Amino acid sequence: MKLKIKNMFVNTYNKIKRRTREISVIEYIKTNVLFITYVIINLLNSWILRIVTMGNYFSIKAMISDLAFIFVLGSFAYLVKPKKQYRILMPLTIVMTLICIVNAIYYENYVSFASFSLLSTASFLGEMDGSIVTGLIKLKDVLLILPPIILALVHIRLKKKRYYEKVEKIERGKKRFINTAILATFAIFMTISLMKSSDYSRLKKQWNREYLVQRFGIYVYQLNDAVKSTESKFTSLFGYDNASKIVREFYEEKKNTDILEKNEYSNILEGKNIIVIHAESIMTHDMTLSFNGLELTPNLNRLASEGLFFSNYYPQVSVGTSSDTEFTFNTSLLPASTGTVFVNYWDRTYESMPNILRQKGYYTASMHANNGSFWNRNVMHETLGYDKFYAKNSFDYSDESKILGMGLSDKEFFKQSISKIKKISEENQNYYITMITLTNHTPWDEGEKYGDYSVDYKKMVTDESGAVTEVTLPYMEGRELGDYFKAVHYADSAIGEFIDELDNEGLLDNTAIVIYGDHDAKISKNEYRYFYNYDFETGEQYDKDDERYVDVDYYNYELNRKVPFIIWTKDSKENKLLNRKIDKVMGMYDAMPTLANMLNFDYQYALGHDIFSKDDNVVVFPNGNWITDKMYYNAQKEENLLFKDSVVTEDEIENNKAYANKLLEVSDSIIVYDLESGEKNEEK
Repeated sequence: MKLKIKNMFVNTYNKIKRRTREISVIEYIKTNVLFITYVIINLLNSWILRIVTMGNYFSIKAMISDLAFIFVLGSFAYLVKPKKQYRILMPLTIVMTLICIVNAIYYENYVSFASFSLLSTASFLGEMDGSIVTGLIKLKDVLLILPPIILALVHIRLKKKRYYEKVEKIERGKKRFINTAILATFAIFMTISLMKSSDYSRLKKQWNREYLVQRFGIYVYQLNDAVKSTESKFTSLFGYDNASKIVREFYEEKKNTDILEKNEYSNILEGKNIIVIHAESIMTHDMTLSFNGLELTPNLNRLASEGLFFSNYYPQVSVGTSSDTEFTFNTSLLPASTGTVFVNYWDRTYESMPNILRQKGYYTASMHANNGSFWNRNVMHETLGYDKFYAKNSFDYSDESKILGMGLSDKEFFKQSISKIKKISEENQNYYITMITLTNHTPWDEGEKYGDYSVDYKKMVTDESGAVTEVTLPYMEGRELGDYFKAVHYADSAIGEFIDELDNEGLLDNTAIVIYGDHDAKISKNEYRYFYNYDFETGEQYDKDDERYVDVDYYNYELNRKVPFIIWTKDSKENKLLNRKIDKVMGMYDAMPTLANMLNFDYQYALGHDIFSKDDNVVVFPNGNWITDKMYYNAQKEENLLFKDSVVTEDEIENNKAYANKLLEVSDSIIVYDLESGEKNEEK
């Protein structure tokens, strides 16, 4: 194989060498100004994108892949006359520019790269307030719009100089097309020859998006994603038997190795009603903070101290963000490797908590004061097994003062939901209700509406005369992270008021409240660096050379993504079993098995575990990374961070890597091939 590739390189090089003898470099540049401009600006744009997102300043492999893509598409311009080449190169440049801009904005807000399949959900932006969409765009993203402008200016200048008429006399279009195609072929061969065996697997699986962009550039990544997204429409027609075999063998082995015995938490919540609060962008880190002596999340802190608090609970989201969380929390499966389950795989059968509890006689409902079409919830919630979805049209929006952020404020949402829950309670013996909050959604720019919680820093200063005055330093005021904290405090207050109102209506007597943060806030590392390195004496930041400086690197950032998971009842404070802090590492997919044990229902297809019966849990993320109580593994760089005093063998690491890949493969097989439906049909 290596010899064959080597021969290809030699032959390609010799062809290029022979052809370049026929024309001088200077003459080539002079007669290919538009094409060369097209190549440079689009190559630079991809490079700038990697810098502003991942801080990836130089990657020769990504540049070669980008060049191959740019050459292949641009070569067709030579098949038309010079004066018409602009009509081909400009649309290509616009498309590549849009790819860069969309991914820059998406990465800024979701710390991942966009999926082509999400184009079908682009209408979501149309449902947002214009100021929200504007808030997603940063100044650095505007720089990425320059390529079409530059190409247009160059084209105008060339026309004025009658450049195209001059070139048309000497240009041999087909010959230049072939030359450019040879260059593209050479770049493609280079890309292939530099690939490792694991690169093929990553391209196929599309799980590790950051790695793919770092390794292949944004254009090849997006092309691959487009192919994979289209493939998802047809894949289920092929490979069913092999996928079914993989899934069947996995669960047979899981059944033999998992601890299935009952434990002290078995059936502890059986017969209770369940109200789940899906808390938008709330992080565990938030629960540790106070400003000027006032807790940021006093209500969550109280509920955590009185109930079961899982302090090392990690979201496992991909491009579907909140919808991925809803899916994984309810099914114990991972998000789809391509697109989102809610949009691309809604027409499947899933073994989910709402479906299972409905079979046990529970009435199941979901409530969210946003448009039902957002993330295709109006369809997917029925698939998950909710009897009714109370969306925006179920709530009163007439009072504009109650609108906050993307829609109805959380306080008003909860207030209007009480009567609905009360009616459900009166008509049903048991119920399972999911409440999806909204106010704490980015971009957190409703400052004054969040209340008077201050994120500045106040201190008492004594002057020379002995007079004591209060001095205020801005600290987090006016910063994105500070605005987020204010929104969090508001959301926490709304949850506290909701719990109190449930109690006033007698709705807590036989009810367990389950609260989880859906994902981290996805705020940039620079914001956290400012937060941790603020000098409260001077009001300035610590310099990087200062011994007090705290760097927020890749691992700090990833480990800080934890979200709260709380199970609370009105009397849990007095119950030793229900009043505990659980420090074991846990993923979103462990919620369903844990609750299944507590509520006494069975399941077949969970990837996660009942956390009370698992000592060596592994949390696998959609990009192939994973975490245990001992270490965090970065699949992109194939490196790891050991936690304090941990000892891990190479065999453990290799076994966990294999386990992570297997989970991703099994989960995707179930989703794509609708295997839960297939297995149930076979049983019948």
